[in-house]
Amino acid sequence: MNVNDFYPYLIKWSLQPDGEPIITPSSELLPVRYQGKPAMLKIAKTEEEQRGFLLLLFWHGQGAVQVFEHENAVILMERALGNRSLVTMATEGQDSEATHIICHVVNKLHQSHNLSLPSELVPLNIWFRALEPMANQHGGLFQEAWLVSQELLKNQQDVTALHGDIHHGNVLDFGEHGWQVIDPKGLVGERIFDFANILCNPTFQIATKPHRLKEQAMLITQWADIDYIRLLKWIFVYSALSASWHLEDGTSPELSLTVAAIARQELHCKKK
Repeated sequence: MNVNDFYPYLIKWSLQPDGEPIITPSSELLPVRYQGKPAMLKIAKTEEEQRGFLLLLFWHGQGAVQVFEHENAVILMERALGNRSLVTMATEGQDSEATHIICHVVNKLHQSHNLSLPSELVPLNIWFRALEPMANQHGGLFQEAWLVSQELLKNQQDVTALHGDIHHGNVLDFGEHGWQVIDPKGLVGERIFDFANILCNPTFQIATKPHRLKEQAMLITQWADIDYIRLLKWIFVYSALSASWHLEDGTSPELSLTVAAIARQELHCKKK
């Protein structure tokens, strides 16, 4: 792919290319200048990406990247040029500080819970379908996670629009506009779900460090004003779901399974 493939939108929105195209399995991106400002032109290749676009429009820059223009499967948004990185912070001894920033941003996203949500958002009970066949096939941890997920999904609390993939690499530094999320999955369900993936990131070494999950989960409950046990349950079932996806894709589920086992152990300790 080259810049010419973006040509219709370069003309339509008076854009100037400002870098090389970036191609991913789900989208095509081109750094551009828009009205003198750095921006990113993104063409969605999947329904999931298009749902994400709708959610960015819905959030209207409240904790999420600002959208300048959009047309069906194409979006023009602000480009992150800040030099701070949550991954770097977490790996250089500022894990709790990074978690605090993520919680602050996600809290902003969830302030929209009283608004009419886009109808295209995928409910969590559909998102979790991949867990059932793994429970039937493997039993054990997957079976337990499936049962806990059904308990949670039948009794969801504080239902709102969900990013669906909150982690250190999806919360970026936008300079004077602060930290904002990119690349939402476009889900709807209990807001605690959006905090679960924080504990699976940013690296295997950090996510599986002794006592890290418990310590960070305790902090998240304070900063997000949520229940600790319920958060542990969502971490457990989300990690098992992530492991299911890895097994489906033929990639290593080791990190997800390790985090799931840690969360399950902490839940069992709380029951004693």
